[in-house]
Amino acid sequence: MTDFKNYLSGNAFTLTKGRQAWQTKSGGQVRSYTSKVSKVSRVSEVSKMSKQGEQQSLHFLLPMGEGGRRPDEGADYVRSYMETSKEVRSTFEHTLAPCGRGQNLLANECELRNSGEGSGKSNMTETTPHQVRTKLARRSLSPTILSRKGRGMRAAFTLAEVLITLAVIGIVAVLTLPNLIQNHNEKAWSTAQDVFTKRLEVATRQMNTEEKLAGYDNTMDFVNELKKYIKITRVCDNSEITKCFNKQVIWNEGDEPVDMSAIKNAQNFGLDWESDTVAVQFANGVNAVIAYNPNATQDPFNNQFNATSNSMAILYDVSGNKNPNTNGKDINHINVTELAGTTGCMIPELADIMCITRILPAYQYNPLNKNDCNDDILNKYGMQYCFDSRWGYQNDYWAGAVIACEGVNNMPTREQLGKLAMYIYNTDREIGAGTNIGSGLSKDPERVAPFGTGDFFIWSNEEINEEKAYQRYYSFKGTYGYSSNLNYERNTSSYMAICVTQN
Repeated sequence: MTDFKNYLSGNAFTLTKGRQAWQTKSGGQVRSYTSKVSKVSRVSEVSKMSKQGEQQSLHFLLPMGEGGRRPDEGADYVRSYMETSKEVRSTFEHTLAPCGRGQNLLANECELRNSGEGSGKSNMTETTPHQVRTKLARRSLSPTILSRKGRGMRAAFTLAEVLITLAVIGIVAVLTLPNLIQNHNEKAWSTAQDVFTKRLEVATRQMNTEEKLAGYDNTMDFVNELKKYIKITRVCDNSEITKCFNKQVIWNEGDEPVDMSAIKNAQNFGLDWESDTVAVQFANGVNAVIAYNPNATQDPFNNQFNATSNSMAILYDVSGNKNPNTNGKDINHINVTELAGTTGCMIPELADIMCITRILPAYQYNPLNKNDCNDDILNKYGMQYCFDSRWGYQNDYWAGAVIACEGVNNMPTREQLGKLAMYIYNTDREIGAGTNIGSGLSKDPERVAPFGTGDFFIWSNEEINEEKAYQRYYSFKGTYGYSSNLNYERNTSSYMAICVTQN
């Protein structure tokens, strides 16, 4: 067999896929050794694999010869490659003669096998292949080749990279999601408004065709007829607007919200109609406040007649009781030009002192029966005592007024009732919580009109005990905040109540 030094002194060593051929060139003579090999692992960066998979070549430039080159350096590279495939190694071992016959030129391996690492044993079979490979690697193989990782290994993302990516995604979401949600909401509101107005128009046109559109004395009568043409699930008169509609509405963005409990009539819509308001809830989830036009007309033979705008003013909310409750967003209207002057207070002149949102005439609110009073009721509405009359009375009208106003904080204090007296009598005389003026005063007809022209009492939000609570008396010539002659009994049904929003 040709000397293996000459075998490795050729210009190239080539491995091809399929039926493999190793070719060596020495002095013009080419010798080939063949074996069927199906798979070769890539072991170093010197492996160049064809993407088409038709041919894979491994070239070892063997730096042998003179000039200080190690004569066994090529063998080291060959051995490192031989370790990658048992089949390749077996092929080389088949082609090489055993050590000691002068034909095996893998000098390092022969030396290791014969030396036995100082044991004096030269039989190659007494040193295992694994020991040979380990020793050979330690003494001869290049550290560069041993440390290199295969090119096929895919690198993973680090924790820092993952966290940075998530942070970027979060920032982008924060910047874009609000706009996306707002655009979605606006589109949903617009679609719901179109659907509702079309249904309402169909209903009022049918009423016009059947001559049921005009001739009603008040809004409630009109609504009772309207619900025969469009499904209405709940109706509330103007003393209970907020049971069917939102408590507050933003009419103009940037302004204070309007208290809807103060929207009592068409005048609060900026109209001169003599009609009250009624709140309704439609079956499709739309809530609305309606004022009927007492001057409405009808034309049953005209298909183009605008029945809706001719018969009513309506403020409607397509999102029900959900926010934002803002005109131009989820709230829209027909024939409404303003909303209580955008203040929500029935008496704007008193808005700096208290905002009166409701006036409950005597006998127009329900008392609380003493047997229905308990700690839960007291805590919910901010009361201290359940009514207990020494005379055996059952009904607590003061507590009924508190419940109607939804808590003691929504009723006037004694001081505020004194300021109200100054307004009603149009006087500069200071009237405090306990001030009594028996004569010399006269009510201003315009200012007292919302409360009535006769004498009246108004409850305060302050209790005295289980039997009594404070109030103020407004007579035709004077006013009393506290007097032993006044009846403070909580069972008195003839007292008026007003609901306020505290500043």
